[in-house]
Formats: sequence, C-alpha cells, structure tokens
Amino acid sequence: MTYAPQKPVDVPPYQLQPLLSGITDSLSRAPGQPVTIRCAQAIGSEIYIGCSNGELLRYALHSSTSESPESYTLLSRQSTPNEKPVDEIVLAPSISRALVLADHQIHFYTLPTLDMVPLNLIKPIRNVVTFAVDEQHLRRPPQFASDIPVPVEPIEFCVVKRNAISLYSLRERLFFQKEIPLPTGGVLARRSGQYLCIADRENYNVINLEQASLMPLLPISQAMDSDIVVKPSITVISENEFLILSWTGATTLGVFITGDGDPVRGTLEWPGHPAAVSLDYPYIATLLPNNTIEIHSVETQSIVQVIPAPPEGSNQGDRKALVACLNGFFIPSTQRREKLRLTPVRLLRRGGGSAKDNVAKEQTANETVPDFPSL
Repeated sequence: MTYAPQKPVDVPPYQLQPLLSGITDSLSRAPGQPVTIRCAQAIGSEIYIGCSNGELLRYALHSSTSESPESYTLLSRQSTPNEKPVDEIVLAPSISRALVLADHQIHFYTLPTLDMVPLNLIKPIRNVVTFAVDEQHLRRPPQFASDIPVPVEPIEFCVVKRNAISLYSLRERLFFQKEIPLPTGGVLARRSGQYLCIADRENYNVINLEQASLMPLLPISQAMDSDIVVKPSITVISENEFLILSWTGATTLGVFITGDGDPVRGTLEWPGHPAAVSLDYPYIATLLPNNTIEIHSVETQSIVQVIPAPPEGSNQGDRKALVACLNGFFIPSTQRREKLRLTPVRLLRRGGGSAKDNVAKEQTANETVPDFPSL
C-alpha cells in the first residue's frame, strides 16, 4: 500500500489554513505542566476550545479593516467546575446549548455566549464514561438561521455509564427517558436515530435503542499478539450507517455497517491505524501515524488527496486531532485583498433622442468601454 492518491482530482478538495495560534500562551499553568488544547468545536463565526486546565475559551470572527484582515479574537474565558480537563464539547445549535464533558460529568451551557445553564434548571449528569448525542439532531440548523419561527424540537442523547446506558432528551430542561443495561460497558459511542454504535475495550457493537437489543460487530484489534494500543473509532456516515475501524496487525480496515449490522459499500484500508477520522461528505479525512492526512471518497473508497499534517507544536503535550463541525464555520480569507479590488467603471447615461441616435451611441460605447467581469 502507498500513501499516494489513487485517483487524484483536478482540483484538490482541501487545503490547510491556520485559524488560531498561541492559544495557550496566556493561560495559567502549574510549573512543569503546560496547558494543552484537548478539544474544540466551531459553528458560524464562533470557535469553542476546551483546555487541560479546565478553561473554556470562546473566539469570534472580527471583520477586516483597512489596517488588519479578519481574524478570530478571544471573547471570553471561564473554568469548568473543579477546573478539571475538558474532554469533549458538543454543540446543539437547534436548542442553543453546548454539552461539555469534564471530570466524568456533563455540564450544560448556552450558545453562543457559553454561559452555564443555572443549576436550578439543569443539574450536571454524573458518573459519565462517554456520551453520544443523536447526530441527526446535531445537524439541525441554529435557531437564528431563519427569520421564520419554527418549533424547537428536543435533542436526544445517550449517556454511557459503567454498566448501563441512560437515555435523555433536552430542550429548556433535561428529561430522563429510560435505562438500558450494558454489562460490558463502553468507552466510545456514536448515535444516529434509534441506533447506537458503541465500542467496549475489545469489540464494536450496535444497539437498537427502541428494542434494547445488542449485536456484536467486529473486534477493535484482530491482531492476537500485538503490543500496539489501538483506539476505537466510530464515525456516523448517514442516518443508518456507521464507519468502524479494525486493526489487523498489518493494516487497518474501515468497514461501513448499517444499524442492523449489515456491511455496505466497499472497504477502506490504511497501512497504519488512523489517529483520527472525520467525515465531510462525500469525503473521509484520516490523520495517519506518518503525519499525513489522507482524503478518501466515501462513494468510491479511493484516495483523492494526501496533505502533510501541521508541524508539531512547541509543547511536549501537543497533540493533533480532526474535528467535524456539522453546521460549518467561517474561515478568514487570506487572499481577499488580492482578489477583491476596487475597479473604476465608466457609467453610461442614456438621454433623449431618436431610437436611431440611441443605437448609434450604444454601438460607440460598446467599442470604447471594455467589459468588466463581475466578481
């Protein structure tokens, strides 16, 4: 196997562009313990970052001026309760909420201000191993995306605890729905509709939440005698489709499966086990151990682009990840000033006179005034 594109496209679908730098330089830290970025999410003109010291950072895109181009600027910073590392940030824009996992607890914040929801309205959920919000609910547009009022539907999510799965719905308040026993536990989960794809320490499984039934799928690692620690990876592809990764000892296989456990499409393959996977349909991006990002087509399973990953940071604790932002976000243009320039255009005023005179004037103007392409 090679890392080269098998069917490169004429125009590569992606390019790398820095968004923020020096984020942790001004953050408080203990001697010998540098602050690192643990997770991030973005929507519209906002970026939210969770740090190892328990801080939540909110950045917003500022418009460009004649002196400086548009860029993201820090708007606010605050700490999670007990100042524990932030493990995950999930944005639910349709209900203007953010779910933040830290210290095995899910805390609830408002969007876009990132203020904590009062505890008398919603208390944190405790004893959390991991959680999974229905990805179809996360794809709903923000409340402010339309001028037409629409009913606000609650979002639903699963909380994986030590030996059970708790189901909740969330709108202005949090409602407990039911609990499903899970003797094997779980370390990673992704939900789409009524299906929950979950990985324990050894295997992938899929659970029908309506029927409370579990179906085993694949082992996370098929290598019997291997010292390599393989992290599970689950990616939601569509309403009834997941992508799971299984290490064979020599390569990693990416298998597309339905909520019923049936394989679909073809199989992806990598010479190393991806450190991160992200879907931007119709492409799958994977961060590989050789510090490259491979872009595959979901439809054909072929490699269409290979991009060098960003260089390592100065901190020893720096790490890389790929994050999908389901509702999209704005990227400052680095070429706007070059491509958008003021251009003088001569305007023609059509006065009175005969039709013959007007036609003659128009012909003369067309000969003397060049056509300017519109931007």
